[in-house]
Amino acid sequence: MSSRGVSAGAAHRAEELVAVARDDPARRLRLAAQFYDRRVATRSIRPYRRAEIAFMRWQIQRGLLASASAATPGSPWWRAVNESLLRDTVEADLLSKGASGEPSTTAVRHWLAFLWRPAPEAWYRAHNASIVAGYLNNRGLVALETPLERFFMDVALLRVLYAHSLLRRPKLALGRLAVLGALLGDPRRRAADLFLSLQNVLPDRYPLEDLTIETVLAQENRLARIFDYGIISTRIELLYRYAAADLDEPRVSTLCNGQCPVYAWPYEYCHVWQTNRSQFGIAFIRALLGPSH
Repeated sequence: MSSRGVSAGAAHRAEELVAVARDDPARRLRLAAQFYDRRVATRSIRPYRRAEIAFMRWQIQRGLLASASAATPGSPWWRAVNESLLRDTVEADLLSKGASGEPSTTAVRHWLAFLWRPAPEAWYRAHNASIVAGYLNNRGLVALETPLERFFMDVALLRVLYAHSLLRRPKLALGRLAVLGALLGDPRRRAADLFLSLQNVLPDRYPLEDLTIETVLAQENRLARIFDYGIISTRIELLYRYAAADLDEPRVSTLCNGQCPVYAWPYEYCHVWQTNRSQFGIAFIRALLGPSH
């Protein structure tokens, strides 16, 4: 089932709870955090919230989730994608506690699977299914954002897909260093911040009307640049193809053209996915990891 209308009880209640929090970023954050306030087989799942909550705090700090009626309105697109994630987790939480209805989306089913048997791989599949659905269902809002914001929509998606592959396809993600995939990709660990955070790239304000993409990329720290261009950029097409299969969402593979993500950023400006900076570090890490598979 893909329609939310099929699940009467839990899905409807989830919509109501998200609607109450819609214009209050702090309530959104609490709603997201509450999902992880439980124990499964005597073990807390609270550590799994680390990356998600950290990203939401960054969104709030930037003003992305502010009400549409605020003095400085938030981002229609970021607000909508965040709501997609919130609805799915709230519905799964309600269903797991006995609410009526069936899972209204594939993502909700994945979240239920995570609650039944928590594991890093299960968390990524559920989280990324919600994020991908949010992206696909809200593509019409992209045009309301600045060009720089659109670019980082693609960056954010690319990074969460890569983080997922660290656990599910470590050879694809890290080549000869595949053995490190489980450590680096675990959402409960700080190492995952390198892939799931944009704080090292984007300014903490919204909207980004006075900056060019060239300026922001020039200010990217060296480690992040080597990671983005030395590791991820050579694997883009394979990452999207793998995610499409793993999430059972064929449309994911259409969100890149060769090695260029094109969800929101036009292919004509594909040159931004290449760089002339940090060439030694980029060449070194590529040689260390070997070819992508």
